[in-house]
Amino acid sequence: MSEIFEQLATLIIEGDDEKTPELVQKALDDGLDAKDILDNGLITGMNEVGVRFKGGSMYMPEVLMSAKAMHDGQELLRPLLATAKVKRSGKILLGTVKGDLHDIGKNLVGMMMEGQGLEVVNLGFNVEPEKFVAAIKEHKPDIVGMSSMLTTTMRFMGHTIKAIEEAGLRDNVKVIVGGAPLDAAFGQRIGADGYGYNAGDGAELAKQLLA
Repeated sequence: MSEIFEQLATLIIEGDDEKTPELVQKALDDGLDAKDILDNGLITGMNEVGVRFKGGSMYMPEVLMSAKAMHDGQELLRPLLATAKVKRSGKILLGTVKGDLHDIGKNLVGMMMEGQGLEVVNLGFNVEPEKFVAAIKEHKPDIVGMSSMLTTTMRFMGHTIKAIEEAGLRDNVKVIVGGAPLDAAFGQRIGADGYGYNAGDGAELAKQLLA
């Protein structure tokens, strides 16, 4: 049993999006539990990807391939996990702020966070502060993650945090921020709870905040 989990983890690390879903299906056909496949195979592999990316032995194109393999394998498990009402380790709401159409980095963060066992609600890009507020009320996340890739849209992160505060929801969620033009000092100035330098850092930060 452990051998198939090891094989799945290896496929994730190698970024093989063809063989990963095939092996996930085989594991299901062999009667293995969907949550065990997720936790001991896919998430184990994605965690190792995060470690290697942070250590500099894996690069962005390779991480994107691994994330794609993780996503494709997870799609087979998603309906089974939902039916079994499997509880994830936390829920995060992600969105690129108002005026910004960049999506790739934020989506990678979401995939890395799913690899940490988090449930991710992805609001997409050009998300207005009011939409973040409405989504917090609807989904009740533990963490809100905001992305900005343009210096001209960074200010909307502060506007969004203020909107969350005015809605009386700030004490209910942690807020993390990320994106190319940001730094930790900016995150502190606008009242965020943390800043992620890259996708691996963002996923690790979310894990730490939930702990």
